[in-house]
Amino acid sequence: MVSGLVELATFATRIEAELARSRLEVDGIEAVLFDAETNGVGWGPMMPVRLMVLERDRWRAESSLQVPD
Repeated sequence: MVSGLVELATFATRIEAELARSRLEVDGIEAVLFDAETNGVGWGPMMPVRLMVLERDRWRAESSLQVPD
């Protein structure tokens, strides 16, 4: 387990998750994807791609992506 990371959002495809991660990068927020490889081998809806950010960046990241509560 990586300390300090929180799940910001989940996505049905890696492409959607990469677009969101790229948007955060533009705003200077580091993010990583979890489960992208598993999602890509046919687990799709059963294993969404998780966009993870540091807990300290969560508020900025939510604002950047306009993630609902």
